[in-house]
Amino acid sequence: MQGDSVNIDTADAGVSQKKLDELLTRVRQEVDEGLLPSAQIAVAKNGKLVAFETFGAATNDSLYCVFSSTKAITSAAGWLLIQEGKLDIHQKVSELIPEFSTNDKQDIRIEQLFTHTAGFPHAPFRPTDWNDKALRYQRFSGWTLNWPPGSRFEYHATSSMWVIAEIIERLSGESFTDYVRTHIAEPLNLPDLYVGCPEDQHHRIAEISHVGKPMTSEDYASLGIAEPPVTEVTEEALLGFNNTDIRKVPVPGGGGIMSAAELALFYQGLIGNTQSGETIWSKETINMATTVLTGGMKDMLTNTPVNRALGVVVAGDDNRNLRGFGHTNSANAFGHGGAGGQIAWVDPATGISVGYCTNGHDRNPLRQGRRSISISNRAAVCAD
Repeated sequence: MQGDSVNIDTADAGVSQKKLDELLTRVRQEVDEGLLPSAQIAVAKNGKLVAFETFGAATNDSLYCVFSSTKAITSAAGWLLIQEGKLDIHQKVSELIPEFSTNDKQDIRIEQLFTHTAGFPHAPFRPTDWNDKALRYQRFSGWTLNWPPGSRFEYHATSSMWVIAEIIERLSGESFTDYVRTHIAEPLNLPDLYVGCPEDQHHRIAEISHVGKPMTSEDYASLGIAEPPVTEVTEEALLGFNNTDIRKVPVPGGGGIMSAAELALFYQGLIGNTQSGETIWSKETINMATTVLTGGMKDMLTNTPVNRALGVVVAGDDNRNLRGFGHTNSANAFGHGGAGGQIAWVDPATGISVGYCTNGHDRNPLRQGRRSISISNRAAVCAD
């Protein structure tokens, strides 16, 4: 069942209509099969949408929580402060946030917040804690280390991004929500890009649900792969984003709410292709921000280099599919996916960017991963 589509003339857009059609057919597959309640896809090139379609019980007016794809937006906000000379990634976090300096955290560098090497991946922070600054700072102060900063990579699902958002507020003098709106969403002409979604837009948000059967320990063992560790990204936590109070919080590591079109066009803005013609991030800034900083540090599950830059993942070598990219992406593609199978990246080699959103979170991570790779493979070759 098709929910909504936009007719876009691809003749002069530098993309193949045939390949776009193959991509759209793949995106609607799980919706037609009854697994996903809805899915939304957008592809952009040269600062413009070349495809935007929604399948299932949603329309192109629907918004989705993009979960960890939000990290790229939060990071890009930080890049603007670096570009302005207000933020030095080699600086200690404690110099900007004294409340953070407790429990041996005083030497953590700002760079380590972006690269998930800061050492506090499991630090607790309820989204609504953000609304009370005293409680916010109490959380920062109470956090302890799981391992020495800089010694390893372990994904910080939300913790380090709360600190980056706090730094943005202190250096800019603006709320994190307002900073994203005034320095990213408005200049890029993306009115539906929210990190902290106002309540009057909540009726447009696709309700999150979990679908499919989870894999068992025996399933993982039979396939010879490691079972993912239990983290804070639980079904209960994800379903929390159906809650009005949480949707209003600007959760910097996973609470962005927008359409797939906003995601695709945001990434166009990062490579200088904006609808307004205004360049927001310089080429030097993007080159700096997309330089891999984690060296040979490896993912605990895949045992492959994580290729982390300043808040985004870089596709890199032939293992790029294990980092959320398609085999057909170039090594320089960069982006950040999100829980439930959200996809967001841009490939500078072709100028193609993609946003994919679904409100159906598959309990089978292998099936979800294969879907993401399959969609990315098709999106990456859409350029003529």
